[in-house]
Amino acid sequence: MKRYKYIVASLIASAFLATGCSESFLEVSSPTDETINSYFTTDAHIQEAVVAAYDPLHWSDWAIGEYNPVTLMSDIMADDLWIGGQDRTDNQAWHLMMNFEAIPTNVIKGLWTVSYSGVKRCNDVITYLGWAGDNVTEENRKYYEAQVITLRVLYYNWLWKFWGNIPYYNTNLTSPYLAEQLSADQVYENIITDLEGVIASNALPMKEKADNYGRVTKAMTYMLYAEIVMYQNDESRYGKALQYMQEIIGSTQYGLLENYAGIFKEANEWGKESIFEVNYKDDDAIRSWDGPLNAGGTVLPTLVSPHTWPNGTDGHDEGWGFCPVRLETYERYANNDTRRDATCWNAQAAIDAHNAANPTNQLTYNHRYQDTGYFLEKYAAHTGDNSGHKADAQLNWNNNLRIYRFSETLLNAAELITRGAGSGDAREYLNRVRKRAGLTTEKEATIDNIIDERHLEFVGEGKRYWDLIRTGKATSVLVPDGYGYRTNTWSANKKHLPIPQSEIDAAQGTLIQNNY
Repeated sequence: MKRYKYIVASLIASAFLATGCSESFLEVSSPTDETINSYFTTDAHIQEAVVAAYDPLHWSDWAIGEYNPVTLMSDIMADDLWIGGQDRTDNQAWHLMMNFEAIPTNVIKGLWTVSYSGVKRCNDVITYLGWAGDNVTEENRKYYEAQVITLRVLYYNWLWKFWGNIPYYNTNLTSPYLAEQLSADQVYENIITDLEGVIASNALPMKEKADNYGRVTKAMTYMLYAEIVMYQNDESRYGKALQYMQEIIGSTQYGLLENYAGIFKEANEWGKESIFEVNYKDDDAIRSWDGPLNAGGTVLPTLVSPHTWPNGTDGHDEGWGFCPVRLETYERYANNDTRRDATCWNAQAAIDAHNAANPTNQLTYNHRYQDTGYFLEKYAAHTGDNSGHKADAQLNWNNNLRIYRFSETLLNAAELITRGAGSGDAREYLNRVRKRAGLTTEKEATIDNIIDERHLEFVGEGKRYWDLIRTGKATSVLVPDGYGYRTNTWSANKKHLPIPQSEIDAAQGTLIQNNY
């Protein structure tokens, strides 16, 4: 059972779902028929709105009629996972993205809507704080603002990395609900400046107490800052990013979990390695096909587990067979690297072992498109991990989504030092990560070695694709494969996905399509 309070939106706050930057927002009244500008004037009600700003973090896996798990949407464009499913038409937008041939009429758009819904809710809180006046203490005001501005940066970070040149606004829109489209570089300057303001306010703790697990922290803002700065290759801010990484390391409030496989178990959610996670739960979970925004679990394990798997076999349950792990990914690990089996579950070997031991009870599973026999163990459907649900089992797995871990802090620091951002023992940081994985041979802290280590450390966690782009490796790594699945080569004009055509149409000529 989760040991933290699960952050969900209240019934009042959850009504404020924005369907896109170019459309009007729902207007609702509170149950007491108060107007919004009279209701959101107390500290308690501001807190409801803050909680509501977190809620869209839960939706990217399935909401708005699409499956867009933000980590998988990154990884399917990299080189560790296939798409899978029934065939190339199953979640076709994913297959098109993987082959760098997405089109405006067939591209993920749920993540666009989810992200702007988050932006809208964050802006709401800032508006409400203006209405509240002296009803909110200055300390609480700064704490609430720091949370929602950080969240807004996170939502914009998703939009910025996937689409680049996006509508941007920090005050919610009025009719006709059209925002100025900024270039990717302009978006970067806005979000990094906002994040610097949050950090300067010093309103967030380095680590939260258990009751507040799920809220952003100073360490989370530091990690978000480093991610954005490093992706932009903004050398002018490398020194500050390194300072923040070393501050996390020096705080001793975070560390490496000794057992790598344990990182992704429920018992170690918000453990010492965790800097930020998106909370999901199965206890009394009521997320359903009719209510995808209800509080509860995630569909991610259902997506990435083998189709028609005999439930309970090898401690796993069935799923839909998406995102099988490439054979090359499994073979990339050394035999003694503990990350290999914690990342790549050999489902075919488990079936073979069962059948060898039970000749009269032979089992199998449906080998769907691009099946390799390997599946993503980090988020696989483990038997019992949705047992507490009260709605739809497939949607209510309890796996928290890991966003930032301490191992990334170490590898960020190692890379920044190696790039000349400041002093420190980059070799020691790199090899701490390797040692935890059971590897006794130390490596020198070169950029290639650090990026290779990130590759092994973060399979399935949404890091690899962006690493290949920011380091200039994408054009040489993301090339046609020997199977005929990826037939195109990544190029610079593929950095940003095409903006969904529905958004172009709704923007009444104010949005310029990306050159994809």
